[in-house]
Amino acid sequence: MLWNPLRRAGVTLAAGAAVLTAAAPANAASYSAFAFSRSGGQPAVYDFINSATTSLDMTMYELEDTTAVDDLIALENKGVTVRVVLDRQHQSANGSAYSALTGAGVGVVWSSSAFVYTHQKTITVDGTKSLILTGNLTSQYYATGRDYGVFDDDSRDVASIEKAFDADYAGTSITPTDGDHLLWSPTDTRDRLLSVINSATKTLDVEELEFSDSAVVDAIAARAKAGVTVRVVLESPSGYADEVSEIEAAGGTVVGYSDPDGFYIHAKAMVADYGLSTQEVEAGSMNISSNSLSNNRELGIVLTGTGVAQSVATTIETTFAGDYTGGTAA
Repeated sequence: MLWNPLRRAGVTLAAGAAVLTAAAPANAASYSAFAFSRSGGQPAVYDFINSATTSLDMTMYELEDTTAVDDLIALENKGVTVRVVLDRQHQSANGSAYSALTGAGVGVVWSSSAFVYTHQKTITVDGTKSLILTGNLTSQYYATGRDYGVFDDDSRDVASIEKAFDADYAGTSITPTDGDHLLWSPTDTRDRLLSVINSATKTLDVEELEFSDSAVVDAIAARAKAGVTVRVVLESPSGYADEVSEIEAAGGTVVGYSDPDGFYIHAKAMVADYGLSTQEVEAGSMNISSNSLSNNRELGIVLTGTGVAQSVATTIETTFAGDYTGGTAA
């Protein structure tokens, strides 16, 4: 029987449900997390966009959600200053949004060539609150994709995100700071991920699309060897056979889903020691790949607290319960 942190912690969740949970404030700040909706667009994202009264800054790898684009245009028409950075490598996917936004007077730029990809997915409203996403605003994938969002109004986090946005929008160089909870590529993501992994004393759950960076994979295997209960959810375990073998040989468990009609694991998240006071949750745009950690512009967040971790931990649990329609455990 698979270890179930939710039963141990007394938490239950309907299979496949999206949840919104708030953590206890830290440093007069608040944080909350949610799993992407599988139907009806992304109301949590749209509501956040429409909450802007003075400014909205967005960095997005792929922007193909017409509702989000229309909302940005509506804000600009109301006098809100809207600025957008889109990945230059995906001008085909982003072209329609780019044209619509620029035609409406929204400030839009293609990302800097200093990064292989600008893979970051972040929205900041009024310079006071940011939404850090693991998923893109691509509505054609909402029905089948697993992704998360984390709201953060920590003033030091938001200031760091805005300072990096200003530089990326202007195409100038910057080494972003972590504020209170952030991790950035190509600055310090690998070290920050290793810190979360190495902190696990009882359990470690990992949910990833890509799984090839040797330093991170080795660290996860080392936790399993040390007796930590390690579970890894991948979109395609067969694509990372060596890495999967390493985790399983160390005593960890790896699952995935091979049916193309099943849930697409696009998320990038970790939960260490769920249910303990020391638990940590990480979520962001970065995959576990050398390119993502070393060469892209990426942004993620690491938080401590049961409330913030719950939505990630519970949705990871549904994977191990095999709730995905058409899914076949690999």
